[in-house]
Amino acid sequence: MPDQPPSPPDLTTSQPVADVAVIGGSGLYSLLASPTTWDISTPYGAPSDPVVVGEVGGRSVAFLPRHGADHRLPPHRIPFRANLWALAALGVRHVLAPCAVGSLRAEIRPGSIVVPDQLVDRTSGRPQTVHDGPHAVHVSFADPYCPVGRATVLATAREQGFEAVDGGTTVVVEGPRFSTRAESQSYAAQGWSLVNMTGHPEAVLARELRIGYTSVALVTDLDVGAEEGVSVTQEEVFRAFGEWFGRLQALLLAGIVALPAEPPPAAHALDGISNDLDARLAATELRVR
Repeated sequence: MPDQPPSPPDLTTSQPVADVAVIGGSGLYSLLASPTTWDISTPYGAPSDPVVVGEVGGRSVAFLPRHGADHRLPPHRIPFRANLWALAALGVRHVLAPCAVGSLRAEIRPGSIVVPDQLVDRTSGRPQTVHDGPHAVHVSFADPYCPVGRATVLATAREQGFEAVDGGTTVVVEGPRFSTRAESQSYAAQGWSLVNMTGHPEAVLARELRIGYTSVALVTDLDVGAEEGVSVTQEEVFRAFGEWFGRLQALLLAGIVALPAEPPPAAHALDGISNDLDARLAATELRVR
């Protein structure tokens, strides 16, 4: 008798298809045990790519390349709502979100891994909610990143013999262009640490979907305001990300296993708020290829 494909998750139980997800990190796919590919139809269209679910250290993990497997999607064209909805429909509770960032502080050098604790949104026109009615849903977002995920990643880095930078503010810009020198200097003057193009609305959508979201930022360059005479190029960013990806990959794989099995604090983000999220997620069409 042929093997039956995995069943979609029953969101009223604690048995998801995957309880952890990595957004980005397409280089991790080859390390998965027993991978399956899921086509997911969301209310917001298709995600960046089909979601690959496999096993890491005995744990079921979903992987979704933020820009698509061939890096075809620029930051302003990423289907953020579809991506996060797809992961929630699979039952994901924790997201680890690796990303490339520029440093706004000279002491945070290229090659550093930063686990930020704050976010500033400087994007424009990106849909950033899955709650368009009929209920008004206002989630708490004072602390945008998961405290459990942050502590886990920081502890895992120490176990691997290095100190990730604990905390800092990521300013998320619209892109796809890099910042002007004046913009970069302004961000640095505000006391912000990192600049990035993809961290929002990813983080707030995760919160609305009751998923704990942890940004794991790899510094690829000093932004133009951090060091006199510096100018950022796409070639430099891609080269630097490739150069230091091995350390980031090892951290992510160990962090996946170390994350606690219990639901994160974000699981309670909608407590006391009228909403129809569970019914909408349950209606999502999931299909194994």
